[in-house]
Amino acid sequence: MRILVTNDDGIHAPGLKVLERIARKLSSDVWVIAPEDEQSGSAHSLSLANPLRVRKLSTYKYAVKGTPSDCVLMAVRHIMRDRQPDLVLSGVNRGQNIADDVTYSGTIAAAMEGTQLGIPSIALSQAFGFGGNTNVKWATAEHFAPDILKRLVAAGWPEEVLININFPDVVPASVTGIEVTRQGKRDQSLVRVEERIDARNNPYYWLGFERILSNPPQGTDLRAIYEGRISVTPLHMDLTHTRTSKALGEALGTLARPRKPRKKG
Repeated sequence: MRILVTNDDGIHAPGLKVLERIARKLSSDVWVIAPEDEQSGSAHSLSLANPLRVRKLSTYKYAVKGTPSDCVLMAVRHIMRDRQPDLVLSGVNRGQNIADDVTYSGTIAAAMEGTQLGIPSIALSQAFGFGGNTNVKWATAEHFAPDILKRLVAAGWPEEVLININFPDVVPASVTGIEVTRQGKRDQSLVRVEERIDARNNPYYWLGFERILSNPPQGTDLRAIYEGRISVTPLHMDLTHTRTSKALGEALGTLARPRKPRKKG
C-alpha cells in the first residue's frame, strides 16, 4: 500500500514525524508531502493566484509552498503521478479538530482533497490544552493510531466520506475507549478576539477559542474527547441538506421545476 502523509502544521511539525512513524507501521511505501510553512486554519483553499514552489528534501519527502490541499493535489497529479497513493493520512494535528473546527481545519481539508481525488483519506488530530496543560501527548496518537487505521482500511467506507480521528488529551493508559461519533457544535461564545498594541502604538488582533469544557450531547466528538475517548467521525463531502431541498421545492412551486423546451416552428 502506497501512503501519502501530509498536514497543515508544516513540514517540520512534530506531529508530521509522529504520523510518518504511524504510516510506516502500515507500509514501507510512505511519501511525505507537506506545506513549507504552517497552514493552520487555511481550510480547503487552493493557491490559484500564486505559483507553487516545491522543494525536494529526499526521495520520498517534499515541501510545498502552499496549502494542505495544494500538497495533496501536487502529490497526486505531479510528484506521484506514476502511481497515486492508496491512502492519504493528514496530521497528526497539534490540537483537536472537532465540531465546527472541521470547516476551518487545513488538516481536514487535506483529507477532503484526497477524497475528492478518489483516494481513501483520514485526518488525525491530538487534542491538548484542556485544564491549562500545554504538553501535547503525542504518544497517545502514536500508540492507538496504527491499529485503528488497519481496522478502518480493512472495513472500508464510501467514496464520498472521509474519516476524522481525534485523540483525547490524556496519556495512553488513561484512554477510556473508542467511539464512532457525530460532529458536535461548539459554543460560539468561547470565540475571543484579543486586542494588543504593537511597538508603534497601532492595534492588532489575535483570534482564538477559550479552552473551557462545555456540556455537549452524548454521541458527539466533543463529548468523546472531553471524557477521554478516541473519537472517530465519518464526514460526508456532500453538503446538501436534502430535507430543506424538499421543503424549498414545495415553497417555490413551479419556479423550481425545469421548463420544457419550446417547440420549433
